[in-house]
Amino acid sequence: MDPAEFRRAGHAVVDWIADYWTTVEQRPVAPADPPGTVAAALPTAPPTTGGEPVEAVLADLDSIVVPGLTHWQHPGFFGYFPANTSGPSVLGDLVSAGLGVQGMLWATSPACTELETVLMDWLAHLLELPERFRSTGSGGGVIQDSASSATLVATLAALHRASAGRWRDTGIDRRYRAYTSTLGHSSIEKAVRIAGLGSDGVRSIEVDPDTQALLPGALRAAIEADLAAGDVPAIVVATIGTTSTTSVDPLPEIGAICAEYGIWLHVDAAYAGAAAVCPELRWSHAGLEYADSYCFDPHKWLLTGFDCDAFWVADRTELVEALTVLPEYLRNAASESGAVIDYRDWQVPLGRRFRALKLWFVLRWYGVEGLRAHIRSGVALAARFAERVRADDRFELAAAHPFSLVCFRLRADDDTNAALLASVNATGRVHLTHTRVAGRYTLRLAVGSPQTTERHIDAAWTLLSEAADALPIP
Repeated sequence: MDPAEFRRAGHAVVDWIADYWTTVEQRPVAPADPPGTVAAALPTAPPTTGGEPVEAVLADLDSIVVPGLTHWQHPGFFGYFPANTSGPSVLGDLVSAGLGVQGMLWATSPACTELETVLMDWLAHLLELPERFRSTGSGGGVIQDSASSATLVATLAALHRASAGRWRDTGIDRRYRAYTSTLGHSSIEKAVRIAGLGSDGVRSIEVDPDTQALLPGALRAAIEADLAAGDVPAIVVATIGTTSTTSVDPLPEIGAICAEYGIWLHVDAAYAGAAAVCPELRWSHAGLEYADSYCFDPHKWLLTGFDCDAFWVADRTELVEALTVLPEYLRNAASESGAVIDYRDWQVPLGRRFRALKLWFVLRWYGVEGLRAHIRSGVALAARFAERVRADDRFELAAAHPFSLVCFRLRADDDTNAALLASVNATGRVHLTHTRVAGRYTLRLAVGSPQTTERHIDAAWTLLSEAADALPIP
């Protein structure tokens, strides 16, 4: 494909995406076809000869692929957490793909590294993160693919510290422990398993039944029990905005405990960290000055397409020492001068793409006030929905809703609530997911799409209310 062909095909693809965004609300949020439907519609072998026009590919997108998608950009998509994109993000990704550079070393693409470093400092300023996370001091930020990778990297750095460097050279020599609440993300257990500690290496700390937040006293008791057994506490993962209910762990108390025992504190704010762009929501970050590392996902609630996790450390030297591997073929004068950052030492893979471009496009297009308006809109829409729940005696709120997630249920048994969820999702007009709060089946409505308005919130409530009318409630 030469530049002229690319130009023509590119215009067609951009037009197709714009048309998709324009019409996405008219589509069912999720497909109803059985498994295997898309696979059965595709050829069993690749084409022998090339040269198929882009129009033919786009036609198959329309007839085969799109009908089999769950439309995460749909204004009626309220499942999981948002994973929204935007025009500026897509354009930034397109430029990144077109440049095709590798950013593993400063020397392999200096601008790739330096733009990312500056952007991470911009974000730290925007969220008012502690000064120790800025690249101008001992810390700094890097873009990971996901909060899962950030947790893994933090765990490896914590093991390096807890073992005084022995972990890197000779492997696991003692039983090391990681701590998180019972509502901590599943990626924490996965990170601990990958690090070689096994699932038993995670201590699940009970939460307050009212706030769903980790209990500092229970954390201290678990740490002291492990120390008495000769185990080594390595890392505590606290959460700002848990996946089930967006509860916020008490960082000031947790941080003081970690400081007392010399334990690495990683703060996972994958979803709710974006809220800190708004000064009135920064209460959730109180105590962050204790953290050794912190992450949030612009690809969840900050209009930047997946994958883009912002990860900071207070001491980049510890991170680099834990992860660096330097073969001869990567040696270069800039790296050996110590004057540059080589982000290959801040992550698990060697190679890395130019993710900072899409974030740069988003920040420049929306600006601080535009991003704040987006976050505030989500919070207000969630509050609007919560008021509908609160006003209907058949329903109850299952948890607080400080951000843009509302957890609620019918005052009925689990089977009835599961039937309600299945009923509203089957309409194709909305898509919600569920969790369990205090052991009870609970529906989750997460607002995040920039296309979602009060009209969509009210329509979702009407749909739920009418579906509840049709259910036999014990």
